[in-house]
Amino acid sequence: MTRAIDLTRVLPHARIPELPKPYFGKVRDCYDLPDGTRILISSDRISAFDRILAAIPFKGQVLTQVARFWFDRTADIVPNHVVAYPDPNVVIGRRVEILPVEIVVRGYLAGTTSTSVLTQYRKGVRQMYGHHLPDGLRDNEALPAAIITPTSKAFDGGHDEPLTPAQIVGQGLLSPAQWDEVSAHALALFARGQKMAAERGLILVDTKYEFGVDVEGRILIADEIHTPDSSRYWLADGYEAAFAAGTRPPSFDKDVIRAWVAARCDPYKDAIPDIPAEMIAETANVYIDAYEAITGEVFQPDTTGATPLDRVRANLAPWFSA
Repeated sequence: MTRAIDLTRVLPHARIPELPKPYFGKVRDCYDLPDGTRILISSDRISAFDRILAAIPFKGQVLTQVARFWFDRTADIVPNHVVAYPDPNVVIGRRVEILPVEIVVRGYLAGTTSTSVLTQYRKGVRQMYGHHLPDGLRDNEALPAAIITPTSKAFDGGHDEPLTPAQIVGQGLLSPAQWDEVSAHALALFARGQKMAAERGLILVDTKYEFGVDVEGRILIADEIHTPDSSRYWLADGYEAAFAAGTRPPSFDKDVIRAWVAARCDPYKDAIPDIPAEMIAETANVYIDAYEAITGEVFQPDTTGATPLDRVRANLAPWFSA
């Protein structure tokens, strides 16, 4: 669905000097409060090629509200970090120490990165991440069962490296009890996500989970869950035909900006050309379409406040002296 998008309603950053201990990530601007909670503000920045390409109106609101939808519907499986939602772009969460293992669950032979199961499978690898995959699988085919494909969490520009459960425990990244708990939670969350997505005419293909430990030693799920940025969704209507034809199944194509930039420059070295307004609006519509398809709810953009940053500041004012 194509909507008129107000391109001025963007939150390119949330730098708020009244809030303490800032940490500015690629997409989120965060502040640590003295009471052990963290303010996480989802900006509208879109990141690719290790840099910021643009700001997409309402992207931060979409991601925050999709994550809220899933946190609310999975709290019976694993506790999450959420304390409050003072603004459509903001979550206040318990501060956790993120576990040093990237937890990715995959239900299909798909992906494009060097660590994806499809990339490895095409190279002839059948034993990966502690799993054995049978011969004869085709691109984008459902796996015999969902699998966890953990990787190391790279820091300082390093690359994620594939891990097996034995390596995770053997290297002391997680204790045996932590791995058992995290893997059970991840598979249960993915099963819930796939079931609910199917009810909405979607296929949850794969997803990434961030688990952390709070001050009481509990394992919580944090960051985001089953959002268009952390997950791959395909549209169920059209999957079978695409699979039979050997083509990519239809999905929420958020890569229009990435592809446009990559076709015009070396995005890792060159200056990023100005991205056309119509492409910004198209991408905003893709995110809103994703919200409505995933949640089954009509997206209600919050246009209060002179600017999105003014609105966020006003809603976070009670925490200025925290």
